[in-house]
Amino acid sequence: MTAAVTHPARRSWLCWLLLFMLTVGGLDSRAQSTQAPTLKPRTSGQYFRQGMALAKAGQWTAAEHAFEMGQRLAPKDVRFPEELAGVAFKQNKNALAKRRLRAALRLDPHDGYALDFLATLYFLDGNYAAALKYWNRERKPLIANISSEPLPQVSPALLDQAFAFSPASTLLLPQYLSTEARLNALGIFPAFQLNLDARPDGRFNATLRAHELDGFGGAGWGDLAFLLQGLPFAAVEPSYWNIRKQAINFNSMLRWDDEKRRAFAQLSGPWQGSAKYRWDWLTDLRNENWALRRESAGPAPVLASFNMRTERGGFNLASYASGRIGWSVGAELSNRNFRSVEPGTIVTSHMIASGIELKQREQLTGVLWRVPEHRFVLSAGTQFEAARLWSSPAQNIEKLTGSLLWRWFPREQGDDYAMTQQLRSGKIFGRAPIDELYILGLERDNDLPMIAHIGTRDGLKGSAPLGRDYLLQNWEMDKNIYGNGLLKIQIGPVLDIGKITDPGTALGSHQWMFDTGAALKLRVLGVGMVFTYGRGLRSGVNALYAEGLD
Repeated sequence: MTAAVTHPARRSWLCWLLLFMLTVGGLDSRAQSTQAPTLKPRTSGQYFRQGMALAKAGQWTAAEHAFEMGQRLAPKDVRFPEELAGVAFKQNKNALAKRRLRAALRLDPHDGYALDFLATLYFLDGNYAAALKYWNRERKPLIANISSEPLPQVSPALLDQAFAFSPASTLLLPQYLSTEARLNALGIFPAFQLNLDARPDGRFNATLRAHELDGFGGAGWGDLAFLLQGLPFAAVEPSYWNIRKQAINFNSMLRWDDEKRRAFAQLSGPWQGSAKYRWDWLTDLRNENWALRRESAGPAPVLASFNMRTERGGFNLASYASGRIGWSVGAELSNRNFRSVEPGTIVTSHMIASGIELKQREQLTGVLWRVPEHRFVLSAGTQFEAARLWSSPAQNIEKLTGSLLWRWFPREQGDDYAMTQQLRSGKIFGRAPIDELYILGLERDNDLPMIAHIGTRDGLKGSAPLGRDYLLQNWEMDKNIYGNGLLKIQIGPVLDIGKITDPGTALGSHQWMFDTGAALKLRVLGVGMVFTYGRGLRSGVNALYAEGLD
């Protein structure tokens, strides 16, 4: 037998073929060994386990992708939005985490993990109302202690009544809001925070941190600022707070402006020692010169003029028992007298009727809708007044007003931006004297502003539109541009839309008014001023104005 002999060229070719096969096989085996740990899962459970493993390893982007893929396969599985929220939290994306937790609660409103996680995120933001909304579903949080820092001067018994909750109990959102309303109504805390401080045992301490007004103010130079804040307007405002440590407050204003002298005083305090209700007595004396005009600028002749003297005294009782609904009732006795009257063709006899008037007033306010998560509140109010003026002849007057107000803080923390819009309307039935008519315009004694319509000209009232029926919309946005604890500056746009009529007379605006502009607000040591620029889009009038800020 002879041995087979292979040709050298064939042997070389076979060697190269074998080497190629071995190389390809080796690459394939290495590729398989590399991809083995990341084989694409086929079920939602596999995606969930993969996401948990990646999250444990700190691979947040990959974990997020795995949870998202699993959520597509099982959109009703609450675990996926919860874990996605955890991934977002680890990446400091708290807003995204909250959205994902709210999505989880839409799948299971009673999921304890999502409720506690979401409430904690709002708690970290300082949004206690939103935190309580979700904690309350689990009968949390439990309050261990209630304290104040610094210790206030007001009576401890009265302050204790202002708190609608007690230690060793669960703090509910309505109780928290009611407490805020009562503390604000005391009138001695111009700035306060009702904080929740976490404890190691899982409970919370409720701490009131507030600046308290006591005596003339109790703030050194701030006392003088409060007294002289009206000085640019020929006025001083002496006040004294917390008389007898019972939150009994005296506020007054003395104005010596030659055209509109005024002396006002108000004494208020808790009804029968309760923080839920407050009474107030007021006295208001005025001596004012009026000159009715169509505009506050440009060629606008005087249509009518007169001097009016009024003396008013009244009593009011208001309820702050609830943070959602409030009411007040009151009565007022007044006397008015008109002198130096030049009625022209615009003033009728009943507008300048002198005599004694008795008025009763009822008011109801309430929160219609609150969205703590988005820091949005919609409230409404209505007020009814009925009065009889013993003039010659006697006149009966009824006034009905209503309002809608929403306020929104777009950011999740702080007050860097704030947006407010208010819609108000009013109607007067019967024959009303001129000082009972509504006025649409900027004037320090008026609360129905139109930014390009100033209510005085040459110091005389009467240059803003007035009448018996009105509709008014005010919108504004504030942006913080500076703050250091003592000084705060805000600026923002303003848009006012209004119309006022007085059937049977020549008063009123006779058309819709559209005013736009901007407001600059300053607060120093708790005393505020607002400077506004407005332009009437229909009239073309430009207006600059300054007044005190509450």
